[in-house]
Amino acid sequence: MNTAGNEKSALRYLRPIFKFVWPYKWVVIAALAALLLTAGINLSLGQGLKQVIDDGFIAGSITQLRQSVMVLIALIAIMAVGIFCRFYMMSWLGERVSNDIRKAVFARIVSLHPSYFEENRSGEIMSRLTTDTTLLQSIVGSSLSMALRSALMLVGGIIMLFITNVKLTLIVLLCVPLVLLPMKLFGRRVRTLASSSQDAIADISTYAGEVMQNIKTVHSFNRQAMEQNAFNGEVDKAFSVAKRRILQRAILIALVIFITFSGISFMLYSGGVDVLNGAMTGGELAAFVFYAVVVAMSVGTVAEIYGELQRAAGAAKRLVELLQVRSDIIDPTNPARFDNKQSETAILAFNEVSFCYPSRPDKPALDGFNLTINAGETIAIVGPSGAGKSTLFELLQRFYDVSSGQIKLHNKELSTLSLHALRDEMAMVAQHPVLFSADVYHNIAYAREDATQAQVIAAAKQAYAHEFINDLPDGYSSFLGERGVRLSGGQKQRIAIARAILKDPNILLLDEATSALDAESEFHVQAALTRLMQSRTTLIIAHRLSTVMHADRIVVMDQGKVVAVGDHPTLLQQSALYQRLCELQFNQPSQLSSS
Repeated sequence: MNTAGNEKSALRYLRPIFKFVWPYKWVVIAALAALLLTAGINLSLGQGLKQVIDDGFIAGSITQLRQSVMVLIALIAIMAVGIFCRFYMMSWLGERVSNDIRKAVFARIVSLHPSYFEENRSGEIMSRLTTDTTLLQSIVGSSLSMALRSALMLVGGIIMLFITNVKLTLIVLLCVPLVLLPMKLFGRRVRTLASSSQDAIADISTYAGEVMQNIKTVHSFNRQAMEQNAFNGEVDKAFSVAKRRILQRAILIALVIFITFSGISFMLYSGGVDVLNGAMTGGELAAFVFYAVVVAMSVGTVAEIYGELQRAAGAAKRLVELLQVRSDIIDPTNPARFDNKQSETAILAFNEVSFCYPSRPDKPALDGFNLTINAGETIAIVGPSGAGKSTLFELLQRFYDVSSGQIKLHNKELSTLSLHALRDEMAMVAQHPVLFSADVYHNIAYAREDATQAQVIAAAKQAYAHEFINDLPDGYSSFLGERGVRLSGGQKQRIAIARAILKDPNILLLDEATSALDAESEFHVQAALTRLMQSRTTLIIAHRLSTVMHADRIVVMDQGKVVAVGDHPTLLQQSALYQRLCELQFNQPSQLSSS
């Protein structure tokens, strides 16, 4: 009873997949029509075989033999056309459905809150997007068609067996319970091992992806052999699980074939005795053997596909789980609108904001944080590591929601704004810029979908990137490699700055955007940023004294709180923490505190 519940529980994960088949129902109907045609013709071949033997061979009539053979050839030709139509349409359906599933899964992935990817391995997610959907493609495009065909042939074959000879049919049917028993027993084991196999493959993808992303570190520490051995261990682990799954399926198929054909052999003996005694003709026995073989092959195919369906159920479960994940960060039903934002004085306000990362629920990243930022103001944010500086940027872009308190933009609480409108107000340039493995043009134009070529080039010029871009082999069409590996750190930074310039935001979020540049590049980019920052509100996580000196206000943070606010000379006089930061972080001598 529990086994039946488990089977039902497993196969129910395939049901949501069939909603992707529904839009192509006419293709399914046409394929089923072709399937019915070929199944009907296939079953009629037994009667044709009977006619050839009884009316041709036994009767000794060459004319009857010729006519019977011609009829068989005509039926086979029609069946071949039907098989072509069925195979093409079902294969097309499998490809189309798997692509639709990939689109749906990817759409769900890109809509999820960023913290989801901190709690779940990217390699496993990629495995679901690729390996699991490929498995389902095989099920929909091939195995499902074979299962339907085999089921039709099984039912039709049994009917034709009864029509041909009832006694022999009962002998064959005695084998059915013996076939169902191993299918039940081994089916559950195959499903469990299939799910474990998919998880092991995901582990392989995750491990390999991490090594490739950090290949320079691997080579720097001469750990190629160690990583190879570790990867071999992951592969061997996956192979070990796959071997157990294959063994269970092989035993299942072998048992089904043995039991089925043993029944046919016993039936042949009984039928042969009837032919010798004159109780049935040789043609009837040949037709019966044909239908018995059809039934046996159908049972064997169903047993094999049953194992595939169990494996597919594991893949479908993983995909359904991903499709059912809901983002923690959602758009409000009726988003607020910005009203008269140009006339506002305060553009941003943090009111008693507290926040804990989901992975560290007991350690506040921000604790009662308060700060008001005026339009057009440049704010430098400084503090020791772990003070909560980067968390401010995460919350401003609403990658997370605050645990308590409020953040307001243009006097509207962030949670009341649409995510598109909120993020459209801001542009972020990180200390370690993110570039896509595409060309230069794509990486800059990523900021604006409607950007023209002239606007992209203008942004590059303002970021002092145009000159080195033109020196690349293909200019703006030059492929940058994964994460921009073909560019230097300073070049990558200027591409990211050009992207922010192109977006033309009201608020700039700069995580020390010039920190990766040499002195000359920093001078040019700082000049570009200075022009860009005019009439815009800018928040800068500062790691250099030059950035701090030019800020309108400096906010000193420690343990998620504001501990001091002021300009550089004032803070040198009044904040011991700021003095220490100047000495350690900004390489500024403590003697300035007395100047």
